[in-house]
Amino acid sequence: MALPDDISRLAGRGVLVTGARVSGLALIAPLRDLGAEVTLADGDQGLLDAAAAEHGVGVCTPDQAVADIARFSLVVTSPGWRPDAPVLAAAAGAGIPIWGDVEFAWRLDLAEFYGPARRWLVVTGTNGKTTTTSMLESILRAAGIPAVACGNIGLPITDALRAGTRETPGTRNDVLAVELSSFQLHWAPSVHPAAGAVLNIAEDHLDWHGGMQGYVDAKARALTGEVAVLGLDDPVAAGLAGRSGVGRTVGFRLGVPTTGEFGIDGDRLVDRAFATDETLALTEEITPPGPAGLMDALAAAALARSIGVSPAAVRDGLRRYQVGPHRAALVAEVGGVAYIDDSKATNPHAARVSILAHPRVVWVAGGLLKGASVDELVAEVADRLVGAVLLGRDAAQIAAALARHAPQVPVVRVDRGHDDRVTTTDAPDAVMARAVEAAAALAGPGDTVLLAPAAASLDMFADYGHRGRSFADAVRALDRPGDAGAEPAQRPKDAGAEPAQRPKDAG
Repeated sequence: MALPDDISRLAGRGVLVTGARVSGLALIAPLRDLGAEVTLADGDQGLLDAAAAEHGVGVCTPDQAVADIARFSLVVTSPGWRPDAPVLAAAAGAGIPIWGDVEFAWRLDLAEFYGPARRWLVVTGTNGKTTTTSMLESILRAAGIPAVACGNIGLPITDALRAGTRETPGTRNDVLAVELSSFQLHWAPSVHPAAGAVLNIAEDHLDWHGGMQGYVDAKARALTGEVAVLGLDDPVAAGLAGRSGVGRTVGFRLGVPTTGEFGIDGDRLVDRAFATDETLALTEEITPPGPAGLMDALAAAALARSIGVSPAAVRDGLRRYQVGPHRAALVAEVGGVAYIDDSKATNPHAARVSILAHPRVVWVAGGLLKGASVDELVAEVADRLVGAVLLGRDAAQIAAALARHAPQVPVVRVDRGHDDRVTTTDAPDAVMARAVEAAAALAGPGDTVLLAPAAASLDMFADYGHRGRSFADAVRALDRPGDAGAEPAQRPKDAGAEPAQRPKDAG
């Protein structure tokens, strides 16, 4: 098989992979399939030792990689590594190509190294990516298409490509439902999917991208294929219509759609883009219920319809879909108080949707804001808040926004310097337990204690799933509501938390 030069030249050459977590480890096998000599770089020696033992791969620290950069012909980076990371800057300075893991997977697929190239359907946006991608996978499978959800959703794309090959027995995937983060899109300039969707765009990861424009530009890279699908109710996403440069742009909205759009007409999800007026499903059939679930269903339907999936398969797939964990999940009702885990609400935009679904909320929030502002969020939801419990590195920023826009809301800070029951050595689960106790003390019958952090979890927890499980465990451990012994704190002082190290493999 004749491979393009950018792939064939890797045989016998040194390739540096930055990041020794899921994304980085998934690159080892396909690079070895190409005959490359793989070296992993990471700042966590424990991860390097584990990779060397399990995979027999060469390892080095980032500093060592910088010193030895000339011996590599290519650098493939995990998505969380910023362009200004010393090892990537050294590679760029030496003229060594840098590909993201998604860029590598795209080039490998385009070269048909693992058989005929797949059709990629890409989903991105600040919120709703995982639900939309999972709905899309369900629809494709209902249509009888061998397909899998991959990318930022958890399954590395290279693993999806290798499925059904001699190296990895199983079912070959003909279509990939690919969730991509802004990090992955930044490092994947060559990707041109069959169709790509931008669901919405709100402030997130601004520290990584150097501001809002860099973040928007990264998201827009999903719109470089044959069909662009845009969330029309989001002004930033809708504004990308003029710059997509694709053959066809399709929009979706919660209102009644016009020609070329998907939307809601009465109780029907309607396609007026790939049909004159085709009913795809009824609103009551969509899970999760509510505006966010309907928007995600419309986006998934638009992507599926763009490659010819029938309305019947769309309806069947949406009916089969079950919502994933840590997405507005009711943990328990204790003493008339509902405890809800929406740990997946990792930015203010997602937290807004979550809070607005409930009339009276004790808000459990905090973590890594990633440069996003919470002032607009707090101002909008202030009249729904009956209390707030804050934890994590950027708790002070949320507390300051509450002081400005919701001074009537009692605030409890659960961190060192604000709670004498929390120490610098407390495990994250112990901090969360204290936060749930404090929230229970603020809540009364009819209220909702809502974990909707508006921030990432990696300052304290392994991931948002760990944070959600920690919250659920703490709720189940409550003896009875309102007996936690916590008193509403005075307006919080400056944060006492030390900045966490930036994760190297954020995805």
